[in-house]
Amino acid sequence: MSSDMTSSAPPTSPPTAGLQRSLKRFDITAMAIAAVISFDTVGQIATGGGEAATWTAVIALFFLIPYALLFAETGAAFPQEGGPYVWVKLALGRPAAVLTTLFYWVTNPIWLGGSLVFLAAETWDGFVFHLGSGTFADYTFKLLFVWAAILTAVVSLRRGKWITTAGALVKVLCLVLFTATAVLYGVEHGFQGLTDARFTPTTAGFLGLVPILLFAYVGFEAPNAAGEEMHNPQRDVPAALGRSAAVAACCYLLPVLALLAVAPAGKVTGIGGFMEGARLVFSVYGGAAGPLLTLTAVMFVFALLTQGSAWMIVSDRMQAMAAADGGFFSRSLGVFHPRLGTPVRTNLLSGAVATVFMLAAMRLADGDAAAVFAVVLTVAVTTLLLSYLVVVPALVLLRLRRPDAVRPFRVPFGNPGFLICAGLVYAWILIGSWSALFPGVLESVVGLDYDFHEVWGVSRAAFEAFTLGTVVVLLLVGAAGLAVARRERAR
Repeated sequence: MSSDMTSSAPPTSPPTAGLQRSLKRFDITAMAIAAVISFDTVGQIATGGGEAATWTAVIALFFLIPYALLFAETGAAFPQEGGPYVWVKLALGRPAAVLTTLFYWVTNPIWLGGSLVFLAAETWDGFVFHLGSGTFADYTFKLLFVWAAILTAVVSLRRGKWITTAGALVKVLCLVLFTATAVLYGVEHGFQGLTDARFTPTTAGFLGLVPILLFAYVGFEAPNAAGEEMHNPQRDVPAALGRSAAVAACCYLLPVLALLAVAPAGKVTGIGGFMEGARLVFSVYGGAAGPLLTLTAVMFVFALLTQGSAWMIVSDRMQAMAAADGGFFSRSLGVFHPRLGTPVRTNLLSGAVATVFMLAAMRLADGDAAAVFAVVLTVAVTTLLLSYLVVVPALVLLRLRRPDAVRPFRVPFGNPGFLICAGLVYAWILIGSWSALFPGVLESVVGLDYDFHEVWGVSRAAFEAFTLGTVVVLLLVGAAGLAVARRERAR
């Protein structure tokens, strides 16, 4: 770390022995792609019909670009280990940083033990090997999936980065293959899905798609959690974030368009949309379609696995730094392994949370995989988006209060440009958070019909108990963690 960087933003966390600088620009880009591009959301987005493509493009323009600018500047200016935890602590103090990090972190074991593992099991069951629902094979597959993702986060980053890099490459390859094959299928059979597709944006589509699209686009700052394991974060973070954001925008918009173009209207489902679309379009390969579809399914599951491990790598580091800094329960929880350079105890905690959540989700909605998938994903959307309600103001305060910080990259037009970008991002996050926590409320305000049970497959009472209950439990856990840590510091 340069002397300028040290003088402008002194480290706020204790030294982490054993860290090695192993991330270069390509590694940072690949890690962001592996973490952010979400196979589980491609089908979920496409359920919005033709206007899903419209809103995907609109939010890329008016949310993703200002979001990328904000985090590119802050990530290069404050590259300490822990990323957003450090930024919020510098701006708002330790308690706010601890609670924000808890919400940011817990999203990922919830997501891993919920939507990711359910989508992986559904894909494996339908295209590779029959597992059944609620069977011994089903439970075994899901447990192996969860703990394989955790173990890839436990290994040293010098080795683990290649697993996430492979996942990023496989993910992009799958999406490119699907999009190209859909074009071939459309040329041969016609783009029947476009006949009934309506690309005109509507208020109902907006309210239904905003939370999932924001969830799909956030997270490019995640590699900053390993800021002190980067070779040159001041130079590499802005470039890597820009490249990964551009790739992500294309990898969402093009497959969604391709899926809508070839799939019959109303046949796209959130849990099976991508692979069911692949089953349809791969028929252009004749006799090779079956083996190719199976191979694609295996690649699909591997990409999901590495997506989970990429988030475990970065979010576990954030949570570990909060503990090591004396803010969350015991400092021992944040210890980095002296040889591996990874927060093994936090990794194992993530695995335990993901396992518990997976087992609980298996029992939700009487085993209805589609309803479980939608509700679990909404919980993950909610906790992650809520964390940005604190992170974004922290970025603004750092910009205004620390003008002397060395900023290799700056948002155009100085403070006004930064504030405009932050305002746009915050407005989107507010809408997305409210829509995720209280679906149907804004619809009723603007006079739209909303059949809650038809949309979610569960009652509003069950939905709100699951989502709001999760938020309340997290706040209680965070308060307890702060109290225990305070007593430990006093001793």
